[in-house]
Amino acid sequence: MVLVCIAGVVLGIVAYLNYRQNTPIVYKGEMIDTFRVKGVEFKMIKVEGGTFSMGATSEQGSYVDDDAKPVHSVTLSDYYIGETEVTQELWEAVMGSNPSRFKGNDQRPVEMVSWDDCQEFIKELNRLTGKEFRLPTEAEWEYAARGGKYSKDYVYKYSGSKNVDEVAWCSYNSRDETHPVKTKKANKLGLYDMSGNVYEWCNDRYNENYYRNSPQTNPIGSSEGASRVFRGGCFGDVDKHVCVSYRYSGSPGPRYDHYGLRLAL
Repeated sequence: MVLVCIAGVVLGIVAYLNYRQNTPIVYKGEMIDTFRVKGVEFKMIKVEGGTFSMGATSEQGSYVDDDAKPVHSVTLSDYYIGETEVTQELWEAVMGSNPSRFKGNDQRPVEMVSWDDCQEFIKELNRLTGKEFRLPTEAEWEYAARGGKYSKDYVYKYSGSKNVDEVAWCSYNSRDETHPVKTKKANKLGLYDMSGNVYEWCNDRYNENYYRNSPQTNPIGSSEGASRVFRGGCFGDVDKHVCVSYRYSGSPGPRYDHYGLRLAL
């Protein structure tokens, strides 16, 4: 009888742990899903959909380039986005190698990855997890960087602060190298390093005039153009280049030590 009771308790504990492992948790009001690949854990934070003003809004300053104009209203559905940039640890677990220049700490963001490389990584990650991870759209990226549903009340030039040093590894403080993720302040959604550290590829094709005719609901970028969008600035950028509205573009094939990524789902 005692053995039966002990066995029942053990089974109950196992069932509870399995439940906890596969059930989203809520932290500071945000839903967080935890995933594991070959022992490496990473978190995805749910972004509640909504409507926001995308582009060169007033707090972004007067020196934002014309491709971030005009400011336009965008409405997004719910989605998940990575708590951090993809780390070297996660990339290596999925791909079996680490292409990064700045090594020595596997919690640094992976870099030296092209847009094409990111597609191969995501394809393998989806095979291993059975999920449908992807790169975020440019609109999803900016909405999350601004703080999602909190963006109307927390209007910051950078992702989570008006003070660049609080949230971004950039030219003023980085010593011209990447740094481990989650070593700066998170934004209101609990997302780290959306300003600075490494550029983050988005799924969209780049068009400098796209904001003039962008669809209002769930825009996915231009249907034409060879370049792809990346966002957020990097460790070598000055403050105006790590603000949440600043747009970049690059060819999908080259690899540089400031190109990285963040997952969406």
